[in-house]
Amino acid sequence: MERNYAIDFIKFFAILAVVIIHTFPRDHQLGYFALDNLSRFAVPYFFAASGYLFGIKIRKNPESLNYFKKYSIKILKIYVSWLLFYICYDILRISASDGNLTQGLFRYFDDLTALNLLYYGQGTSGYQLWFVISLAWSISTLYLFYKMKQLNLLVIIGLFLNVAGLFGQSYSFFIELPVTSRDALFIGLFYTTLGFCFSHPKSVRYSRSFSMETSALLIVFFLILQVIEGYWLEKILSAKHGEYFISTIPLTVFLFIFTIQSPQLGKGLWVSKIGAHSLGIYAVHVFVIDLVDMLLSNLGLGHVSQHLIWNIIDAFLVFSISYIAYHLIQKAKTRVSKWWHGGKVVT
Repeated sequence: MERNYAIDFIKFFAILAVVIIHTFPRDHQLGYFALDNLSRFAVPYFFAASGYLFGIKIRKNPESLNYFKKYSIKILKIYVSWLLFYICYDILRISASDGNLTQGLFRYFDDLTALNLLYYGQGTSGYQLWFVISLAWSISTLYLFYKMKQLNLLVIIGLFLNVAGLFGQSYSFFIELPVTSRDALFIGLFYTTLGFCFSHPKSVRYSRSFSMETSALLIVFFLILQVIEGYWLEKILSAKHGEYFISTIPLTVFLFIFTIQSPQLGKGLWVSKIGAHSLGIYAVHVFVIDLVDMLLSNLGLGHVSQHLIWNIIDAFLVFSISYIAYHLIQKAKTRVSKWWHGGKVVT
C-alpha cells in the first residue's frame, strides 16, 4: 500500500503541540489556556496513527504474528532504552544535589515499582514515556481481540473505558472515579483501536464519502468545542484540569478521516520529514526542557517563563534541539552498529 504522507504531516503539528503543552504556562491567561486545550489532539492522534499503521501491516498478512512480535519488541526496546536513560539522568541529578545522597536515592527507587515501570511508565523524570508503554499494552490487547475476531467488542469496551477515564480527571467534578485517562486502558486502548478500524477497506470508503472541506470544517469545529468544553469544566465548574474530553473523540475521528482523504498531503515537505521522527522528539524533549530550565535558573532568569516571547523561544529551542539531538543519537547508533558488525566480520 502506498505511503500515507498526511500521517507524518499531521504528526509534525502533533509533536509541536506536545512541546507547547510542556513549555507554555497552562492557566496563566485565557490565551494560554486555549492553546493548551487546542493542543490536546496530539496524543490521541499518535495512538490512532499507530493503530492504523499496525492494522495496514497485519490485515490479510499470514505472518501477522511475526510482525506483531517484531513490532512489540521494537516498542519495548524504545521504552527500556529511554527508561534507562532517564533513570541514569535522575541519579546524576540526585548525586549533584545538596541533599543527603543516600536518602535521595532511596526515595527515588521507592517510586520505581513494578506497576509504575511496567504499566504506568511513571517514576522517573521521563514522565512522557507513559505513552510508549501504553502503546505496547494497547497493541497487545488489540492484536488479541483481532485474532479472536472480537474487534467490534473491543471498540465498545475501549470507548467505555475512555469515557470512564475522563471521570478520573476532567469530569471528576460530577463523579470521581479512581482511574486516570493517562494509561493503556483508559486512553491508549480506545484510540489505538480506533486507528486500527480505519485500516479496514470499508472505513476507507466511508471516509471518502465526506468531502475534504467538510472534514476540515468539522476538525475546526471540534477543536473549538474542545476548548469550550475544557473552559466550561475547569473555569466555570472548577473541575480538575483536563487533558482529554468527550469532544476529543469526534475530533480524532475527523482528523483521521481527513488523513485518509489526503494521503499525498505533505509529500516531500520538510514538515513531514520531521513528523516522521516525532517519536524520537517525543522521547528526548522532556530532557531538553529540563536542561533549558536549569540553564535559566542558573542564570537567574527563571522569572522569564511567564512571558509570551520567552514561551515562543522556549518551545522553538526545545523542539529544534530535540530534533537535532535525536538525529545525533541515530547517527551514533548507526556508527556503533557498523563498528560492531565490522568487528564481527574481522573476527
